[in-house]
Order: sequence, then structure tokens, then C-alpha cells
Amino acid sequence: MAAEKMAIAKALNSSLRKALENDPKVLIMGEDVGRLGGVFRITDGLQKDFGEERVIDTPLAESGIVGTAIGLALRGYRPVAEIQFDGFVFPAYDQIVTQLAKMHMRSLGKVKLPVVIRIPYGGGIGAVEHHSESPEAQFAHVAGLKIVSPANASDAYWMLQQAIECDDPVIFFEPKARYWDKGEVDPSGIPGPLHAAKVVREGTDLTLAAYGPMVKTALQAAGAAQAEDGVSIEVIDLRSVSPIDFDSLQRSVEKTGRLVVAHEAPVHFGAGAEVAARITERCFYHLEAPVLRVGGFHSPYPPARLEEEYLPGLDRVLDSVDRALAY
Repeated sequence: MAAEKMAIAKALNSSLRKALENDPKVLIMGEDVGRLGGVFRITDGLQKDFGEERVIDTPLAESGIVGTAIGLALRGYRPVAEIQFDGFVFPAYDQIVTQLAKMHMRSLGKVKLPVVIRIPYGGGIGAVEHHSESPEAQFAHVAGLKIVSPANASDAYWMLQQAIECDDPVIFFEPKARYWDKGEVDPSGIPGPLHAAKVVREGTDLTLAAYGPMVKTALQAAGAAQAEDGVSIEVIDLRSVSPIDFDSLQRSVEKTGRLVVAHEAPVHFGAGAEVAARITERCFYHLEAPVLRVGGFHSPYPPARLEEEYLPGLDRVLDSVDRALAY
């Protein structure tokens, strides 16, 4: 099949369709994922083509959704559970942390739990709290879970299939504000390992690391810095929050001597803090400046009319770039 340009939402839909076709043990379950096709239409048409026993509309009960997915995985299925919005996942947090993340270790490796939990996350859609949050760090802190987030259509297509094929539980964060961003998808070959970071723009003066919705902003910042000040920024898409590909980051930082890490989640105890700590440990003698972080504020997500001030945009990223270069 030839490469095709499609939106991230369409790429996710195509990926789920491919997974359902390839493996009869793959199931999709969640609130309104069947007849409606999900609130963002990611599962549109799948119940019609694969039936109600494989694309299952569930009650409005996130703990029940994840608990049922765990039971199905124990019986040999590969369930893909959708949480309708990021802030709705917390009723299922107990199931995820105390059962899903621990059962493999508890069974001395005898029990595998190939469960994928899809979570649309992040802001930028004009919604209220519980619909615009970035809780990835709360899951990345839990041993036994893998946390990933695609930033483009190709990664959305391939990373979701890789997550479904993984024998470990994967929390799959989808940047909802980017659902309609288009990109090339080549269905003929997997572009790389699930947890490997990618250099998406080469540079020499500073490394700018991001994942999910902030990768597009990072690329825009790199373009603006080059055009306005002649600054060469290397942009790295982390793709995975747990595990993080520190080796790729280290290679870049040893070349550039500076690192800024950006995410929508609050800076306070965010993924950027772990990146800053590890890279400082690994690259101390290569760093020309402290590792700087850009993110949301340590406050509940604000009303929609204030979210532009809350979310880290181009200006805040460029300000951190200027500060790092000023050392």
C-alpha cells in the first residue's frame, strides 16, 4: 500500500481497524465507542464492521471498564479500553495502579496483561476541567505501566498497533487538540521501536525536547528561532514518557550543550523534572546552562477563556530558549 496523508484521528481509526483484522482476540471497549464511534469519532464504523461483541459500548463506569479489561486480558484477550476524556480516568486509577500495573510482578511473570488504555489528553479545545488535563506523570510514576504519546499521524498509526501487540499494559495518551493535524502514513513498514525518541529537526545550538501536543509547538519555536536569530535548535520528539529514551537525549545534549524540555502538564513534578534530573546526571560536564522546563502552571485547569494563558505556547518556549542561550 502507498503512503497516504491523513489526520491523526483517521490514523488511529485505521490502526484500530488493522488490529481488529489481524487478531480476533483484540477487543475495543468504552463509553459510546460503538454506535456513536466515540466523542472524537476515533472508533467510527468499527462496531458496524466487527460487531457488538468486539466493539463494546460500556456503562459510564471507568473502574468497571478497566476492571473488565483486566479480566479479559487474563482470559487471553487484548482489550483496548477508551477513557472518554483525560479527567475521567481517575475512578479507574485504583484498578490501573493496584491491579493492572502489578499483576505481572505479583505472578512472578506468569501472568501477562496486554491491556491498552487510550486517553485523549491535553488542552486547546475550549473545554472545562476534567476534559483538558495532562495526567501522564501520575501514571509514569507507577512501575509496571508503559506510557506513550504520538505527535503525528504516522506515529499514531504505528504506535497504537505496537501498543496493542505489547504484552505489558500501555497507557496511550492521544493529543486531542492535534486530532485533525494531517501527515503522511506509510502502512508498509513500522518506522521504529515503540519507546525510541526521534530527532524531528536537526540542530546544533540547543536541544528542545517535547512529546504529544507540544512537539508541533517545539517545531514552530525552532523555525522562529532560526528565522529571527539564526539559532539552530534540535527538536526531539520523546514519544514515550515511560520509559524515556535518555540515550537519544544524551547524544543530542552532548552535541548542543543545552536542553529545554516542554510539556502541557504542570512543570511541578512533571515529566520534565525527571528529564532534567537524568540529563544533568548524565551530561553535567557537557552542559553550558541548566536544563530548563516549560509547562502548565501548578493549578487546576482554568476556564476555557483562560487556557491560552495557561498552556505553554510559542512565546513561553522561546523565552526559555533565550534564557538557556544567555548563560
